[in-house]
Amino acid sequence: MSNIDFDDILNLLQQRANRPLSLKEIQETLDLSAAERKVIGKSLKSMVKDGTLVQLKGGRFALPGRVNLVVGTLSVHRDGYGFVAPTDNKAQDVFVPARHVRPAMHGDMVVVRLERSLRTGRPEGRVIRVEKRAYQTLVGRYLTDHGVGYVSPVDPHLQDDLLIPPGAAGDAKPGQMVLAEIESYPGHSRGAAGRITEVLGEATDPDVEIRIAAIQFGLPYEFSPEVLAEASEVPSTVETQDLAGREDLRHLNFVTIDGETAKDFDDAVAIARLDKGYRLWVAIADVAHYVTAGSLIDKEALERGTSVYFPGTCLPMLPEALSNGICSLNPQVDRLVMVAELDFDLSGHRIGLRFCQAVMHSRARLTYTQVAAVLIDEDPEVRSEQQHLLADLEAMRELAELRIEFRRQRGSLDFDLPEAQVMLDLQGRPDNIIRVKRNLAHRLIEEFMLAANEAVAAWLVKQHKPMIFRVHEAPTEGKMAAFQEFIAYFNLGISLPVEGVKPKELQELLDRVAGQPEEHVINRVLLRSMPQAYYSVNNQGHFGLAADDYCHFTSPIRRYPDLAVHRILKKQLSEQKESKLCREVPLQEVAQRSSSTERRAMEAERDIVNLKKCQFIVDKVGETYPGMVTSVHAFGFFVELQEIYVEGLVHVSSLSDDFYQYEEERHRLIGMNRRREFGIGTQVEVRVHKVDLDRREIDFRLIEVENPGRGTRNEGRGKSKRKGSSR
Repeated sequence: MSNIDFDDILNLLQQRANRPLSLKEIQETLDLSAAERKVIGKSLKSMVKDGTLVQLKGGRFALPGRVNLVVGTLSVHRDGYGFVAPTDNKAQDVFVPARHVRPAMHGDMVVVRLERSLRTGRPEGRVIRVEKRAYQTLVGRYLTDHGVGYVSPVDPHLQDDLLIPPGAAGDAKPGQMVLAEIESYPGHSRGAAGRITEVLGEATDPDVEIRIAAIQFGLPYEFSPEVLAEASEVPSTVETQDLAGREDLRHLNFVTIDGETAKDFDDAVAIARLDKGYRLWVAIADVAHYVTAGSLIDKEALERGTSVYFPGTCLPMLPEALSNGICSLNPQVDRLVMVAELDFDLSGHRIGLRFCQAVMHSRARLTYTQVAAVLIDEDPEVRSEQQHLLADLEAMRELAELRIEFRRQRGSLDFDLPEAQVMLDLQGRPDNIIRVKRNLAHRLIEEFMLAANEAVAAWLVKQHKPMIFRVHEAPTEGKMAAFQEFIAYFNLGISLPVEGVKPKELQELLDRVAGQPEEHVINRVLLRSMPQAYYSVNNQGHFGLAADDYCHFTSPIRRYPDLAVHRILKKQLSEQKESKLCREVPLQEVAQRSSSTERRAMEAERDIVNLKKCQFIVDKVGETYPGMVTSVHAFGFFVELQEIYVEGLVHVSSLSDDFYQYEEERHRLIGMNRRREFGIGTQVEVRVHKVDLDRREIDFRLIEVENPGRGTRNEGRGKSKRKGSSR
């Protein structure tokens, strides 16, 4: 045997499945040379590390399934039990009761033995060994109890406190947030212990909250001095030599339209009426002009992948000198841009496109509120202030409405779900949590960005060049079958053809429920039935947009894939030689890393928003509010309040009026005796019972109504009841 192959080892263990084999037996059976005998030991260790093999007592190796073992990653639930996802992705997840989780922690790669539950007879797992630890450090609150110090982790998956022995607390004071190093991991009968390595500060400090999120989710927090030094060398204004080879579009009425708090402006738009349609210019910051592939700034941008937006602050992908400075399309200054020039007919269909490198001059920095005041409210005062842009804004509205209808006819999905906006006071504490729904001003910019993204993707596909696509796959047959069963309870239905559901059929369903009481619920459940979009070098289309070709092009200040697409487009426009690509990271790696950093950012942003929601409602414990059930699980149901855009859990154990059974296919809990039911969309009244800031959890208690009987979607609806008030 000249080369050692993992498949040879797997085949051998498969053939000799009657018993595990030692290293010596494997070496002799495969007839290895002296050099190969040394190498195979490393191969076996690698296969054990990734879960392909297990190493048993006595140093023998076996396939996990052959010895009733499963290797995988442990996920621990808030109630203490866990599931192990096998590394081979072929077998089903293994349930691990809380009593059998130790000595493992959430995220560890573990070996579990499959057993039969003595109580239920069902298969379950018992952790017998930890192969790889997920945590070396953890973030939490330092506390003491009768002189014993410990750290309570902020990660809700980490169930146990970390013991801090005497002398290991450093300068930490009880109540402070700290970073601790784990020095000994939990055993079957003892907890983990460690020492505090850094005091982060007071839990109520907004800056500390962001630092904790950065540590917990692995977000780069500060730019290195080397990156900042490189950024300081970038010019702060457009220089004369930068204009060579660029089109001068400074005569056009470009404007930016963003939220009130935005500081980095990726995009600007301008429009002109044609005889039989419109010409739209979408100008995007030419970040690639200032960020060279392979530079320190570029490497840091790829590591970050995306800007992370928290209420009141941001961890940017690029240093501020670029993100808020020379790359940002600020008003009344020249800026270098990549421009998509798009022509549309009177039906909103794109009939022409052109791309160029240009220089522009933004005429105004408009907000969504201002544009809505002009186009929706027709506020005379605001219209007067924007008189010089009024004709352009009206034309933009016309084109946006045409594009909305065009995409709707094509079958593009349009979910209309509100987002939570956290309003902060001067100290950075939450002052209110409000629902923000998209209006025409939001949709106008959204439509123009979608059009530019799709146009760039379609053009580059025709050039047959490697690309990074934004891919959104069709929902699985199982997800659609479950959704079909759910909407049947609203006397609605969709067809599920053999070739798979089409987005247009789903959009027609959303149109049918628009304005109905169940609209919000069906939008939410359908969105949950969709797979998450991701980046890929393989063009599989975008199901949600009903687009064959789609990429991200319009936000290079805050998303690395957009920067990569800019470089591809610039090379194609200028016909640069392939040798220029040598310093760039392969596109496949960019796509994979960008998908990963996007998920990381989403989790961190969601965590901080949930914290702000908890902070806002913590002083409202005891108050009652009307709300709606938004999701149902075996352990209870979540309720979204009407007056405050927060969500909390009504645990099934608090429902004392009956024994409730969970019906998964119907997304409901139903009382065994009184037949009262709680399903998605059920209207209820709840009391704020408890708020856990560290674990971002809000617990509600159901306010019992007279004669509850059989529940309906309008059950329990009532006015808000505050402390000290009467109904």
